[in-house]
Amino acid sequence: MVNITLKDGSIIQCEEGTTVLQIAEEISKGLARNALVAKLNNQVVDLTTPINTDADLEILTFDSLEGQHAYRHTSSHILAQAVLRLFPGTKLAIGPAIADGFYYDFDTEHTFTPDDLEKIEAEMVKIIKEDLPLERKEVSREEALQLFKEKNEKYKVELIEDLPADAQISLYQQGEFVDLCAGPHLLSTGKVKAVKLMSLAGAYWRGSEKNKMLQRIYGTSFPKKAALDEYLNRLEEAKKRDHRKLGQELKLFTVMDEGPGFPFFFPKGMVLRNELENYWHQIHREWGYQEIKSPIILNRQLWERSGHWYHYRDNMYTTVIDEEDFAIKPMNCPGSMLVYNSEMHSYRDLPIRMAELGLVHRHELSGTLHGLMRVRSFTQDDAHIYMLPEQITQEIKGVIDLVDSVYSLFGFDYYVELSTKPEKAMGSDEEWEKAINALEKALQEKGMEYKINPGDGAFYGPKIDFHLRDSLGRTWQCGTIQLDFQMPEKFNLTYVGEDGQKHRPVMIHRVVFGSIERFIAILTEHYAGAFPTWLAPVQVKVLPITERQLVYAQKLADELFKEGIRVEVDKRSEKIGYKIREAQLEKIPYMLVVGDKEMENGTVSLRARKEGDKGTVDFTEFKKALKVEIENKE
Repeated sequence: MVNITLKDGSIIQCEEGTTVLQIAEEISKGLARNALVAKLNNQVVDLTTPINTDADLEILTFDSLEGQHAYRHTSSHILAQAVLRLFPGTKLAIGPAIADGFYYDFDTEHTFTPDDLEKIEAEMVKIIKEDLPLERKEVSREEALQLFKEKNEKYKVELIEDLPADAQISLYQQGEFVDLCAGPHLLSTGKVKAVKLMSLAGAYWRGSEKNKMLQRIYGTSFPKKAALDEYLNRLEEAKKRDHRKLGQELKLFTVMDEGPGFPFFFPKGMVLRNELENYWHQIHREWGYQEIKSPIILNRQLWERSGHWYHYRDNMYTTVIDEEDFAIKPMNCPGSMLVYNSEMHSYRDLPIRMAELGLVHRHELSGTLHGLMRVRSFTQDDAHIYMLPEQITQEIKGVIDLVDSVYSLFGFDYYVELSTKPEKAMGSDEEWEKAINALEKALQEKGMEYKINPGDGAFYGPKIDFHLRDSLGRTWQCGTIQLDFQMPEKFNLTYVGEDGQKHRPVMIHRVVFGSIERFIAILTEHYAGAFPTWLAPVQVKVLPITERQLVYAQKLADELFKEGIRVEVDKRSEKIGYKIREAQLEKIPYMLVVGDKEMENGTVSLRARKEGDKGTVDFTEFKKALKVEIENKE
């Protein structure tokens, strides 16, 4: 008999060789029905996996990320099987699960169309109804190579050839379809209930422009049609909120053909941007930061010293000045360290917090550019904290509090990830372990839940990432705290300690917005362009009913302007209903409608973006309440 420890700590006994599914059935018939895969000793496995020793076991349903991943990974295999049935001779590349869906890359002479997606989706439904079992087979490298060479699947052969000679390889078969795959998968195709193919795209094999362009089909799947419909409705709402569309409609920003990846901000967009930057300056003064500005172009020797020339060269724009190599900065940190090193520091000076709104440039592939979300030129709201080793935990906790105050203001909740040492990294394992432990200690002392993200740290240190959730439930990675023991060494940063000797400070790199441009894009979609009054490019629009009220309307606007309120007067000879609709489309927070009655009484007819018509109000009282709303950033 073997002992199985369940997630709740309870222990059940079973015979050696009992499968995970049999355990699930013993716990509950309902659990067995909803089970997709399981976590056995912290490894995600198929339900058919036998248990031969004492083990920890967690049965996973669609409520878990691992369950969703397996569900959609199986869906991608169903997609590939459907494509092969309809378009024989198609070569298979890869087909993973992704956030909220899956995709598969195909090499075929046939060019897929939206009509083809309907046919493929119908064939997928047939395969689901066939309820084909997914059977796992483990074979040698030689057996796998022979199988896929016989099938003329050159991409699978290439993947296998990259594996070690003694590698044990797993295949999954459903009906006539066999795929190279590590798994895990669902028990059968019939476990998938609701599928939808979403779109077509091009994708280079293995992500390299040097390789052939393949055709990628994206899809998603859910256990219930109602859940799929809800997801599709959210996508429709997301299209309406697309910051690229709203940026044009509200005359905020755009990207033009003359500068791919280099955004243009219009006057109203600059108002929004300036308000965010003014807020940034304010909170950094309050939290004890000094502000600096470093040059946009610096010489090659600096980037060699920082490691960027070797680790990040392909993403940097370079030039030659006076026969010397220079680079446009992709990051602000080296400039900050030069400022730190410009004078001697005592241990009494630390921590020193230096903040910079720094314009950086990074060469991103054209296919990855996306409005303000992914650009080649952006302003990072950087800060670098130089501190004593014993100040690490307190400073990290301070940054966490700062980030929390900012995100709370905008109505975001968030979750946290801790990213560890990547494959390409500077520094010893001991230094990395020390840095990771410091970040973990700060998170634990703050009582924060967090997820470990293995291998995703920066090349110079581990990091804490903050992922925002917007009003549609989507997540965006924005804030970052990176702990760095490497750069102070490379730049020979020092302070004079109590003993009169020179010592090495520890460094934190951190951003809150991430970048001004991307944060504006996120806010635009989060609020659907209806920004809070303090951020709105135009806060009030005065709407005279006829030309007789123009002088009065302008007088009201002038009074608001003197109070620092952003106001416009609609002077057009249009009907008032049309003016109101136009102001609503512009998402103006407040509209002041003025006719003869309002002009005689010194009042306004107030319309609010949220509440609609609020009737006649005293103008002075409105102005007073509006100032409080703006000052409090409500």
